[in-house]
Amino acid sequence: MATKPSNRKKARHLLVQALYQWQLSGTAITNIEAEFFSDNDMAQVDTAYFRELLHGIPAGLASVDEGFRTFLDRNLDDLDPISLAVLRIGTYELLFRVDVPYKVVINEAVNLAKSFGPEDAHKYVNSILDRVAARSREVEIRAARAGR
Repeated sequence: MATKPSNRKKARHLLVQALYQWQLSGTAITNIEAEFFSDNDMAQVDTAYFRELLHGIPAGLASVDEGFRTFLDRNLDDLDPISLAVLRIGTYELLFRVDVPYKVVINEAVNLAKSFGPEDAHKYVNSILDRVAARSREVEIRAARAGR
């Protein structure tokens, strides 16, 4: 059964909060997952996607962070925790979920940064993920441009 885009959007929305909690508290991912399933109505959430990214980002943290670190104009530790969470979600999707079009990944990340991040964080997230996409989704981007 195909997942509705709105269910995946809700998964990303909760992921920002879950990763934020993990980044600041260091609580075990399994505990955060249990808490989110207990405290939130997950009926309209793509729970498989939520779980994949919630576990996949910390498990592959070195690869995920390296995917965008070279494009930062500051140290990773100097990023606000929301922008860091959003960049990790977007980079994970660009690197490991090629079934999600790069434009969707970037658009969703920008919207998350607008919703949760500090003022103008969405512009920074957009610029970083554009560069991650250019490197990791070169063929997809070329094909999209050729189709114009």
